[in-house]
Amino acid sequence: MSQLNSFTCRRLNQLPKLPSVWEGDRRGLAANMILNLDEGEDNLQGDCILWVDGTQGMVRAISVVPSETGHEAVVRTLLQAMEHPQNPADPARPQKIVVRDREIQFFLRGALQNLDIVIDYVPDLPLIDDIFEGLTQRGEQRHPQLPESYANALIDKALEIWGDGPWNILSEQQIIAIELNRWDVETLYVSILGMAGVEYGLLMYRSLDSLKQFRQRVLGADQSPKTLQQAFLEQDCLFLNFELIEDDLEDTYNNPLYARLSSDLGSDLAWMDSEPDEIRPEFGSLHPLEGLRTDLAEEEAATLFMALEALHRFFQKYVDKLEDSPLPKLEGRYRIPNLDSQDATALIPVKVTTLPDVAKELIQQTETAISSPLAARGPFPILRDDYVPEGSIIILRLMSQEWVEYLKHTPSVYCDQSLGILSETLDGLPVVLIQTSRPKAQELIHNLRQAQGVKAVCFNSGADPLTGEEYDLGLLQTGDNEFHLFGEYRIGDRADERSLQHWTQWRKKYKGHCGVVIAGGVTGAAKGKPRLKDLFAFFETQTQPPEELGLPPLKLQFAVDWELE
Repeated sequence: MSQLNSFTCRRLNQLPKLPSVWEGDRRGLAANMILNLDEGEDNLQGDCILWVDGTQGMVRAISVVPSETGHEAVVRTLLQAMEHPQNPADPARPQKIVVRDREIQFFLRGALQNLDIVIDYVPDLPLIDDIFEGLTQRGEQRHPQLPESYANALIDKALEIWGDGPWNILSEQQIIAIELNRWDVETLYVSILGMAGVEYGLLMYRSLDSLKQFRQRVLGADQSPKTLQQAFLEQDCLFLNFELIEDDLEDTYNNPLYARLSSDLGSDLAWMDSEPDEIRPEFGSLHPLEGLRTDLAEEEAATLFMALEALHRFFQKYVDKLEDSPLPKLEGRYRIPNLDSQDATALIPVKVTTLPDVAKELIQQTETAISSPLAARGPFPILRDDYVPEGSIIILRLMSQEWVEYLKHTPSVYCDQSLGILSETLDGLPVVLIQTSRPKAQELIHNLRQAQGVKAVCFNSGADPLTGEEYDLGLLQTGDNEFHLFGEYRIGDRADERSLQHWTQWRKKYKGHCGVVIAGGVTGAAKGKPRLKDLFAFFETQTQPPEELGLPPLKLQFAVDWELE
């Protein structure tokens, strides 16, 4: 019988103990059941695990797992209910737990024996019964997300934006304004998501103040999961997100509007680490008084359609100029057909402009927040994931001696760190090659120079305790002794493991000598295979084991921050 380790028990026993009874259960999901989970999945298959505070009548944690998953998942969800409950609950542990499954009861007694929690069996759980009945009814009564008159048009516009790939050119701080002056919307301020390579989409703020307030809160000293979630829900914006779906997942969206998206991907995604088999655009609205809503009204759909069409035309016209650094002042005026009008000739004027001054302000604000010392960091190394741009291609490769010598003797490219590593005659050099767009490459080079260059390359073990996934994390140590994440290599993935095997062989052959190369051309013909002229910076460095750099294994803390064990 597995049980929690002593470290975890000590941590949990420090939580306040509530004089309450929690109900827990695991049930199969009905086909028509709708769950509003953080993952955003609809019509999920598998088992739903639910923990509810029966005394206060609130859900503390909910998760969905494959039906064949063991009861360890029940414990993981319970720990989430204790340490990271859903709003508005605070971290705590219960005095008593009740379940209706004898097998789960015995498993919990063994796993939680050192937490001083009573675990009892009851034949019925009326509160959880009511919750599941409500979820089923909501699934049966669910309304379409998009108004019928705009559904096809919005999907088409989303596909065009996906093809434009604006996240390869613009960061989330480089804001674009769209003047509509219609449907109670004067101007939308667009922030493009894509820098971290995790989520792609557009946030269209209804006011510049809302955009700035959100960024100030995210960059603030208090970045706890609860604070970040509250800041997220208090945004005032429309949004378009793209969910990337792999072929090993079930098709969770049977709407024919979405079924065709997989055939439109083509081979334009070489800038990604791995191409998805399908994309799913998701539309919605955020408002401080409403929170998150995915059912759009007619006017909201019309606003999104006009904004996306104008942006697409703007990107098509200025794609080259948008790569300039700093962001130039650009303007486009368009007349777009009104789908809501009976008159096919009715056109609505829309103005699109870049906001260089706002971009400069937001970039300075970010740099100030990043550079400010935080007492909470304590004695542990600082690990950041904001240097390597989203959408970058990371290549571990052996670079020929001819290329090494050329780069070393090109002053504009070679970043002399006085390490003397390349003084020996080598027949090549293993390098971490980071390929991105030209402006993002220049920004990355600037940041690395400011951080006193690249001191070491390291691959350190990491894990996500919620999913059980294990990784080798690719890290750059800069001269200021900070660590920067450049890649995640999943244990069990053949391609990832093969790349790391090659790197290990090279490390032994070249006695730890290696380099870091920054390249452009990710949006052109050279993506994935940069030419010599695409290489903008070369840092000589060395590869080091994590033990020598003082790095313990890392774990993902509730999908927010990488923290030390």
